Amino acid sequence: MSDRELFEEIHAAVAEGEVERARALAERALRSGLDPLRVLEDGYNRALQEVGARWEAGEVFLPEMILAAEAMKAALAVLQPELRRLGKGGAGARPCVLGTVRGDIHDIGKSIVGSLLQASGFQILDLGTDVDPARFVSAVRETNAGFVGLSALLTTTMLGMRTVIDALKEAGLRSQVWIAVGGAPLTPQFADEIGADGYAEDGLAALRLFQRFAAERQAKGEDAAAGAA
Repeated sequence: MSDRELFEEIHAAVAEGEVERARALAERALRSGLDPLRVLEDGYNRALQEVGARWEAGEVFLPEMILAAEAMKAALAVLQPELRRLGKGGAGARPCVLGTVRGDIHDIGKSIVGSLLQASGFQILDLGTDVDPARFVSAVRETNAGFVGLSALLTTTMLGMRTVIDALKEAGLRSQVWIAVGGAPLTPQFADEIGADGYAEDGLAALRLFQRFAAERQAKGEDAAAGAA
């Protein structure tokens, strides 16, 4: 199988949400001596982006998007050890902490975001639902996280996001994290009002937002500084 044929197979596996096939193709790519970063970026990432574009165009639906992300995650589990060995390890050196704020037990949107982020190379710590602000603070401190994603689906709980951000400020951790918020009742204006760094209306928008955060962090040399500390 030529490299071109292999990449076509990878694209098809992700597009069709075939988890075992995606994993097997990643293993084949490594056995063939291909650069794992090229395989990740030109193969799996590009395939997931194409599925995302089709989702935005209404050509595929949420279940297909989730299956594509699962296929991507399976391949990433194969590629990541080699990426780390070669010093090419992923979308951001620092972890991303996700959670639905206190009083809110909605989980689906946050879980989709987590799957997409993990599939794209982020290290994810998902705290689950009904998360107390102090738990966010301890998670950021314990993992040296560089990113935080806050979710709320209720108007009665969305103000809890401000409480989390204030708690991170009080703990002296706000400056080290980029914070994104999302959920049905939220708006970009609300995100600005509570001091978040960005708002995402859906999973794909969240992925793009965190990728931008990671690129800006790397451009500023913040991950390199963290690694040297």
